[in-house]
Amino acid sequence: MNDRTYIKDLADHVGASATLCGWVAKARAGGKVAFITIRDGTGLCQCVIEKNDTTADFFDEAKKLPQESSVHITGVPYADERAVGGYELRDITGCVTLGESHDYPITPKPHGVDYLMSRRHLWFRSQRQYVILRIRATIVDAIRRFYNDSGFVLIDTPIFAPAIGEGASTLFEVDYFGEEVFLAQTGQLYVEAACMAHDKVYCFGPTFRAEKSKTRRHLTEFWMVEPEIAFCGLDDVVQLAEDFVSSIVERVLRDHREDLKSLGRDVDALESIQRPFVRLTYAEAVDLLHSNRPKALLERDLEEKNHRVKDLDARVVEFEETKASAKKAWQQDKAAQEIQAAREERAELTEQISNIPTHMKLAAEFKWGTDLGGSDETIISRLHDRPVFVTHYPREVKAFYMRADRGDERVVENFDLLAPEGFGEIIGGSMREEEYDLLLERIKAHNLPVENFEWYLDLRRYGSVPHGGFGLGVERTVAWICGLKHIRETIPFPRMMGKIYP
Repeated sequence: MNDRTYIKDLADHVGASATLCGWVAKARAGGKVAFITIRDGTGLCQCVIEKNDTTADFFDEAKKLPQESSVHITGVPYADERAVGGYELRDITGCVTLGESHDYPITPKPHGVDYLMSRRHLWFRSQRQYVILRIRATIVDAIRRFYNDSGFVLIDTPIFAPAIGEGASTLFEVDYFGEEVFLAQTGQLYVEAACMAHDKVYCFGPTFRAEKSKTRRHLTEFWMVEPEIAFCGLDDVVQLAEDFVSSIVERVLRDHREDLKSLGRDVDALESIQRPFVRLTYAEAVDLLHSNRPKALLERDLEEKNHRVKDLDARVVEFEETKASAKKAWQQDKAAQEIQAAREERAELTEQISNIPTHMKLAAEFKWGTDLGGSDETIISRLHDRPVFVTHYPREVKAFYMRADRGDERVVENFDLLAPEGFGEIIGGSMREEEYDLLLERIKAHNLPVENFEWYLDLRRYGSVPHGGFGLGVERTVAWICGLKHIRETIPFPRMMGKIYP
């Protein structure tokens, strides 16, 4: 519509006629007044339709509009601090229903996660999901702006890969005209080639890991940005990661402060993400796990979680009594929502409580030479109020392409960046082995077919230089910044083990 007004622009149309096009988020009606809140992708606005001569032709239909019906409503915007979005549409002169919606499956009543995930295509319309995906879009834009504005060249890397980039156990095999290839686990090897031409490059796209994991941090298909720079050392790559992550946090705080608050996010915690980040070596991280601090942290968790479970049990009883005595349907629905929310939280807490002794044991008995697990990363990140770089992991638990530390060849020149508050790893990076003989040795040590990596070895045959980079997982970053418990809400259509619909 050429004369359409967007809700975000209502301030420019106060006192003048405006037509909103959107979907009914909720509606209620009294005797001679209908209150219809619509959303249009830019915001929410309540439209107040009074029964009079002007509205006689459409009032009865308007007051019965079902949730998610699509409409055109014409009226006059008025500023109102009490109204959602700060404006109301009154003096209505037209209301046209474009598409009716009957028995919309996602109602204000409580729904379980499985129910909502199977209707993900409709769950988008809920305000919480709307906000999360808007923040994701800003994060993606911030990623591109950071690298484009810093002189990096975008390199689009292939989805079909003839060889592994990470662990062989997480490959998705594909029949490529009778030849076995794999869905790309990373674009890193290809941007290494490109950085020898352009110096500073990045790729940004979907990656795939066939990891048989159902944790809150894992997807089988996710988005990753991977910068690569030539003529650098590990400190340069770490500094790039620090500047990059700081820029994302600053952008989201600038553009989405109120959205973050609507999600219940502790904005003060994000405000504390200031440079420099914490830097630990792997050896120092092991010492931290062996100290008394993890035990004290987890014992406090155990006490607090048990206390919370008792509170939730009491709340369930209270809301069940409220539901039984409530006379109005909306009061019953609200009580039912509270009951379900309390029971879901209790179930999560019960599982967490049962895992605490295991996490204590794993930390206390952690052995040098093994990779940090999810619980280890959670503990380390919770013991700091800002992101933590953990560097110089044991060589044998890391990928074949990582550069051995020339001062201690037991370890490699790599790092993981752990987001605070227990969100764990969001970045993995390293220097790449630039010497031909040492890289060939590592390929053979990992029992990889040398012929599949001849092109990669060429990068060391012809003008090799020290170079490095990292990969940041978009979904884990969104989960951290939004304060989400599970990664499934961070991507429009999540792909997880056993979850492929819709």
